[in-house]
Formats: sequence, structure tokens, C-alpha cells
Amino acid sequence: MVQRKTMEELGRLSPEEMQETEKHPVIVILDDVRSMHNVGSVFRTCDAFAVEALYLCGYTPCPPHRDIHKTALGATDTVKWKNFVSTIDAVTEAREAGYKILAVEQAHNSIMLDKLNWDNEKVALVFGNEVTGVNDEVLKTADGCIEIPQWGAKHSLNISVSAGVVLWEMVRSI
Repeated sequence: MVQRKTMEELGRLSPEEMQETEKHPVIVILDDVRSMHNVGSVFRTCDAFAVEALYLCGYTPCPPHRDIHKTALGATDTVKWKNFVSTIDAVTEAREAGYKILAVEQAHNSIMLDKLNWDNEKVALVFGNEVTGVNDEVLKTADGCIEIPQWGAKHSLNISVSAGVVLWEMVRSI
């Protein structure tokens, strides 16, 4: 018989403990993501994988908002986040802090996620709009692109699913 783990067995950290815990050197940048549910879900994913920060750019909605909180389940209190008027400003700040900029996008010369060799160096991952993807101006300034291999007819994943897939693949490799 399988039994669910108790809250104590899960070892969940308090928001204060989470702020102090060691983070993976990853910044997640959302470029004009329109859905508050996607934003909330990405907050939760950033919490789960202990990323350094989440940057919300352009018209990406920001907390506080009940629709973000609905899916974030408290992660807006445990993940360091910042709002930027433009994604280029966020990319510039990350680059000046020593982060390599990788767009998650289907693009020429992209690196398939399963071929990515990440050894815990500082990286900022840019996830784009649900329909149009990562802004062309941002793509031109990125150090490279990561692409998630796909075999179905649609060849696209929801932004929050993409964030989970990419972050899991990166952190499990270290």
C-alpha cells in the first residue's frame, strides 16, 4: 500500500528559511507573459527548484493579484522577484551581474535541452510570450537558445510547463 508523505516528512521550509537557503545560480526572466495563472505557476516552479530570482518584464502581470496567488500558493513570498519595464533591461541587469543569457525558444542553432551541459554556472533563462515567444530584440542579444525536444504534432508547451521541464533538466544534472 502506498501512503502519502506527511507535511513533516516533506521538510518544507518556512518563507524565512527559504529566503536564507542556498539557491541555484539561475534567474528566470518572463518576457511579456500574459497569463496570471502562468506567472503564478512559474513562481511555484522557481520555489521548487530554488532559483535565485524571477524577473517579470513588459506586460507580465506582477503580484499582488488573486489569480497569481491562486497558482503560486505562497511562492510570491519565497521567491525573490523584480519587475522591469522591458525585458532588455532585465537581460542587461542579469548580464552585468555575470549571468549568461539563454532564451528558451525554437530557433536556428539552438541547443537541445538534453544536450545542454550546465555545470552550475550563472545563467538567466528567458521564457517568452505564450503566442509569440521570446521577443526578437531579446533573441539577438542572447548568448544562445535552449530548445525542448518534442515529438508531437503541436511542437509547443505551455510556458509554465516549459519552465518546469528546463529547470528540472538543469538542476538534476549537477
